[in-house]
Amino acid sequence: MPEEFLNLVHLDEAVRLLLEGLPEGGVATEEVEVSSALGRVIAGDIIAPEDVPGFDRSGMDGFAVRASDTFAASEGLPVYLERTGEVPMGRATAIEVAQEQAVRISTGGVMPEGSDAVVMVENTEVSRETVEVVKGVAPGENVIRKDEDIARGALLFSRGRVLGPAQAGALVALGITKVSVYRLPVVGIISTGNELVPPSETPGPGQVRDVNSTALAASVVRAGCLARPYGIVADEFGLLLEASRRALAECDALVISGGSSMGVRDLTVDILDQLGPPGTLAHGIYLKPGKPTLIAVCDGKPALGLPGNPASALTVFGEVMVPVLAALRGENKRGGPRTVQAVLDRSVASATGRLELVPVSLGLEGELLKATPIPGKTNLIGTLARADGNVRIPEGREGIERGERVTVELHDPFTTGRGERAQ
Repeated sequence: MPEEFLNLVHLDEAVRLLLEGLPEGGVATEEVEVSSALGRVIAGDIIAPEDVPGFDRSGMDGFAVRASDTFAASEGLPVYLERTGEVPMGRATAIEVAQEQAVRISTGGVMPEGSDAVVMVENTEVSRETVEVVKGVAPGENVIRKDEDIARGALLFSRGRVLGPAQAGALVALGITKVSVYRLPVVGIISTGNELVPPSETPGPGQVRDVNSTALAASVVRAGCLARPYGIVADEFGLLLEASRRALAECDALVISGGSSMGVRDLTVDILDQLGPPGTLAHGIYLKPGKPTLIAVCDGKPALGLPGNPASALTVFGEVMVPVLAALRGENKRGGPRTVQAVLDRSVASATGRLELVPVSLGLEGELLKATPIPGKTNLIGTLARADGNVRIPEGREGIERGERVTVELHDPFTTGRGERAQ
């Protein structure tokens, strides 16, 4: 085995090394408006300060009644109740429901005193003074109790919960318009390589456009963090060290792409080792694509030396850095990619001793979902871009046979929240 790859680790070990190097307490917290907190991670337990809805309310359009007055009602032998008014929407009512009385009420209306159930309007026949009930109700039927949605003093959300649309709605229902969340981690992105040119330029002989700055920034945003690209840096020690020091000082994590394959690999190792202890922890991963990846922790901040190949860089970032960023974001439940079950429609061979991620496309054949391996090398960006997800071939297997049921890890609906590009 080449010297560069003597210190390889398995994928779960790579993630563990980075997680163990994180400082206690994670990133700082800040208070933000609930309306702008989608995808953020709640920084403290939230206890409900009041009941929701706060009053007993009708769950249906119909008539507020005493349930005991309707027990004998049926279509063949209806019960007749006195109609005594209507509950106004949006405010309390002074109406009281006495025995054998019914009060018109709309969905969401305040239950009047004396009533304990609502007869749905479709189970009544109504005249000016009388309500004919053809189906009885039990106490509490079609009624939402004042604390049925959220009870005062209840633990609404624990620290580490990702705030989604439903969580935002629950907070404002309680009158909570600001929430303490963890600050979004900032990830510095450096692309290194003398062959790279900006995407807006036409490459000359031997040159290629810088794909990784854009693709990795998009991956950071999809992971719910802030991306801060530092542009293209030449394969020169002084320039790369200066850019890396600046990025690590300004960011919570660092990825350097392009300096982890043979030739300039040692340059990136030296850079990472000078950014702070403990430095480089592993020089590769038992993974295809993405084997030549550097794993480092520098002064409590995770850092990766990614392959320059865009597909490999994106794969490793998703498998290794995204779980670490979830921890930095403060998440207490770290999800993975969403999955679907499918049938492989072509056999795929693999070498033992490494985990291989095979890009596949998905399609329906009748009612059967099929996973088709994308033709071409797995480290090509076009191959990855055409794929709907990956199928894992474990280290101990030599492949997967056509017709096997497989789990497909979907690319796009990956884990968490909402981020943006840092300014």
